[in-house]
Amino acid sequence: MKKVLHWLDENLEEFLLVVFLIAMTLIMGIQVLSRYVLGQSLSWSEEITRYLFIWSGFLSVSYCSKKCLSIKIEQFVAIFPRRGKALFKVVNHTFELIFFLYMIPFAASTAFSSSRCCSPAAAVYH
Repeated sequence: MKKVLHWLDENLEEFLLVVFLIAMTLIMGIQVLSRYVLGQSLSWSEEITRYLFIWSGFLSVSYCSKKCLSIKIEQFVAIFPRRGKALFKVVNHTFELIFFLYMIPFAASTAFSSSRCCSPAAAVYH
């Protein structure tokens, strides 16, 4: 059980991102074949792909934070000694935390305003 939890802790985001990418590719491939070969379109494929893409974005934030990957200039960080890199990492995480805390009210507002919506094709209530 401990090995499973350790694997999930280390690899869950990456695994889900790969699964979502494969699913998006397959669903859109089937949609294209269905539309151009069979002459009929799938009504749910674009919505499901959109939801997978949105969740991929959410998961990628978690994955990048865990792996300490962010938009920064690697050459700039490389010129610092070890202690400077550690300081830069702390400053970087502090700015990320401030930004995410700043965005919480906007995210909550958007979530609450669209909470009574239903996606028409997939009938997913959110």
